[in-house]
Amino acid sequence: MKIMVTAFDAFGGESVNPALEVVNLLPNELLAHRIVKVVLPTVFQKSRTVLMEAVRRENPDVLLSVGQAGGVSAIRVERVAINIDDARMPDNEGQEPIDCVIEENGAPAYFSNLPIKRMVSDLEARGIPAQVSNSAGTFVCNHVMYQGLFLADQEFPEMLAGFVHLPYLPKQVVSRPTLPSMSKELMVEALMQLLVTIIENTGQKDVILSGGSLF
Repeated sequence: MKIMVTAFDAFGGESVNPALEVVNLLPNELLAHRIVKVVLPTVFQKSRTVLMEAVRRENPDVLLSVGQAGGVSAIRVERVAINIDDARMPDNEGQEPIDCVIEENGAPAYFSNLPIKRMVSDLEARGIPAQVSNSAGTFVCNHVMYQGLFLADQEFPEMLAGFVHLPYLPKQVVSRPTLPSMSKELMVEALMQLLVTIIENTGQKDVILSGGSLF
């Protein structure tokens, strides 16, 4: 099995991105399965181009994209990506699309085909805060998740794909002490466990556990 893990470069005025730092610490092989790491620009259209070229070149069995969600206190395993870009701030090249369809020939939304409930459950069993997230937003993270699932739908029907959001690193909240963060070591452990869960549950149905929210 070949697993592709993507992470964004640093966004805006941030000097670091926890997703990139954590992904860079992953091994190149896990349980005899190869891991391919790809860095994506935090830019709407460029991220699409880089992602599509990488998937078509590597033909991975699993595509797991990882991004930062500042202000959250848990690992967020995303359930769904929607076919819309609606930015409330510019990306790293000043693009700020509003109400723009991502793929004219794509579905209104795509659901992750990863075992998201099992992924969250396995993290919680290790004492790592985690939750199913029912919105990946409408910024570049949602854009990339949607593009990955669009590729799975249109070109790579056997590929599993999804997205995970990570909290801030402690060094990102030194001047913002009220915001939650998580250590790099714990996030590496979490991402390793998520990959193990995916590997061990390939071809199996997800567990039936509540992953809903009231808002």
